[in-house]
Amino acid sequence: MTPLRSVTATSLACYRGGRQVFSGLEFGLAAGQLMEVRGPNGTGKSSLLRMIAGLNEPSAGSLSFDGGDKDKTLGQQAHYIAHQDAIKPALTVAENLAFWQRYLGGGDVAQALAVFALEHLAATPAALLSAGQKRRLALSRLAVSPRPLWLLDEPSVGLDEASHQRLVALVLNHLAAGGLVMATTHVPLGLEPHHILRIEAGRRAA
Repeated sequence: MTPLRSVTATSLACYRGGRQVFSGLEFGLAAGQLMEVRGPNGTGKSSLLRMIAGLNEPSAGSLSFDGGDKDKTLGQQAHYIAHQDAIKPALTVAENLAFWQRYLGGGDVAQALAVFALEHLAATPAALLSAGQKRRLALSRLAVSPRPLWLLDEPSVGLDEASHQRLVALVLNHLAAGGLVMATTHVPLGLEPHHILRIEAGRRAA
């Protein structure tokens, strides 16, 4: 994994359905730092993460990064964990992780299973998992293949306390290794953010 030194947003704007979601959004995030993105529902927190992941284009402004792999886009150097768990229900837990391993390039399936204590479910079809187990499987993608930037949309939703603590440990290890994390949240993550980005309807809050 090529170290990513920083990500910078300049005058970002998002319009959706003819409506301004936010505009003039600016931030900087450096290696080893966590940024929490906060704001009421509908203010564009998820849209911002999707924009950074390369799934949406900014209506105005720009995103830039320093370091990393110059042959890849910023989105190609990120793990994006959204509200949808993005798992294949017909595949087992281990097969889902093996798919991500091949698609994302590298990683250790056994290690990824252990991160969220999924070893005993390795042969279980994903369709039979509970909502919390599906969330743990989705988050295990973070461990199956290295990416310097993690974009986490309400990552702790559906997790029990033990799994929440495993998530906290995983994020702390990633930051300690020089990774970058942006997370949206309505509830405390149990981590002290280096930056808090507050978004209000139609604009960035002070």
